[in-house]
Amino acid sequence: MRSAHYISASLMSRIKPSSMTPQQKNALLDELWSMIALLNNIDEVRAFFKDLLSETEAIMLARRIRIARLLLQGETYEDIRLSTKAASNTIASIQQWLEGENKGYKTALPALEKEMKRRLRVKARVSPSKDEQPLEWLKTKYPLHFLLFNAWDAYHDAAPKRLRSKKHLKT
Repeated sequence: MRSAHYISASLMSRIKPSSMTPQQKNALLDELWSMIALLNNIDEVRAFFKDLLSETEAIMLARRIRIARLLLQGETYEDIRLSTKAASNTIASIQQWLEGENKGYKTALPALEKEMKRRLRVKARVSPSKDEQPLEWLKTKYPLHFLLFNAWDAYHDAAPKRLRSKKHLKT
C-alpha cells in the first residue's frame, strides 16, 4: 500500500520554471527560503524536511553536500565516486557550482565542518577509556575536582543554539 506522502507527491503536477514569470518564481522561492530561515532548531528543521521531501530526495540533497565537502577537502573524483556512489557527471556539476558565482556551498560548508569537528570532540568525551584519554576519564569520574575544566569543555563544545535538539541539549 502506498503512503499518503507518496500518493500526494505523485499526483502533484510539475511546474516548469520557464512557464513562470520571474515574479512568480521569486515569490515561491522567497516563501521557501523564509520558511527555512524561520525554523528555530534542528528538530524543527528535521520535521520540516521530512514533511517536505521524500527520503530519496533528502538523501540526494545530503549526498550533494557530502560531495561538495569532499571536493573542498581535495578528494579526487574517483575517490568521491567510490565513496558516495555518485556519477561522475554529478560530481562535475557540484564542482562547477563550487567554482561558480553563487557562494552557497562555500558559505555554509565551513560552518558544517566546524560543527562536525565539535561533534567528534564531544563524542570522544562521552565514553573515554582509562587507556586512551586518562584525563578525560578522571574528569568524568571526579567532576567536582575538575569543575573549571568541565565548565570550559561544556562552553567550548556547546552546539550552536539552532542545532540544539529539544530532547538532547548537548548533541
